[in-house]
Amino acid sequence: MCRVLGIDTSNYTTSVAVVDNGKIVYDTRKLLKIKTGEKGLRQSEALFQHVNNLPLILNDKSVSNLDAVCVSIKPRPIEESYMPVFKAGQSIAEAIAYTNNINIYYTTHQEGHIEAACRSIDFEYKEFVALHLSGGTSEVLHIKRDKGYFIKKIGGTKDISLGQFIDRIGVALGFEFPAGKYVDSLAMSKDDAGLRIPSRVDGLEFNLSGQETLGLKYINMGYNPYEICYAAMLCISKTIEKTINNILKTYNLPVLIMGGVASSEFLRNYISKRFYNLVFFGDPKYASDNAVGIAYIGYMNQGGI
Repeated sequence: MCRVLGIDTSNYTTSVAVVDNGKIVYDTRKLLKIKTGEKGLRQSEALFQHVNNLPLILNDKSVSNLDAVCVSIKPRPIEESYMPVFKAGQSIAEAIAYTNNINIYYTTHQEGHIEAACRSIDFEYKEFVALHLSGGTSEVLHIKRDKGYFIKKIGGTKDISLGQFIDRIGVALGFEFPAGKYVDSLAMSKDDAGLRIPSRVDGLEFNLSGQETLGLKYINMGYNPYEICYAAMLCISKTIEKTINNILKTYNLPVLIMGGVASSEFLRNYISKRFYNLVFFGDPKYASDNAVGIAYIGYMNQGGI
């Protein structure tokens, strides 16, 4: 028997999961509360909400008889990566481990996303290129994995992330933050109206701040919200399409797309039609922030497969 608790306290979600003998037996997430019109949370506000949320979502019979606990302690597996919000999860994970005399394992938010995406579709490649697309990150990664990951950043955004671009357009249109699901839904509701926000890609790097400026200009000019949402989603889809084409010119490897933006129906449809059997998406259920991948990383460290 191997039962492992995973904890992740990211910028916008408090997440807990339990994996028992390789199966997910508990997976719960609580979005942090953001005031209408705001574009995010200060770290201190997010940390306070995590501290309040964790006892609530850990209070479940599934969170018992544990053999180990695994927790994300920073955004990415590089030395300079740090965010205070992850201290909330780390402190309670250590308390659980020490009081129950069980093992504790440390990982990162990004590695959790990778593991969750791979597990969700039985993606068994040992070497691949991943696009981590979220509100805080838009990176192109060369990944090798065994029991753990060797991750090298080879590209990505040169300014704002895809998630920031979509969220800022959505909030300016009056949607709640995070606004991605509303922008995506409206873009999917009708056919192409012809409005465009040009994409800009240079090799494996891309820009989005100028695209944000143009999108906000369209809003001020009074264009229909549907047209703007369609143009924004088409812009990020073409950005990813061009980036993937450049990846495939250099790397003879499969491409995995993960992170919150990867749950977009518009993006998934657009990319899947153009890269059949070359590009893979994780299950949308595990695209947004979660602790499932964290729990699986702990499970592997504890001796599971």
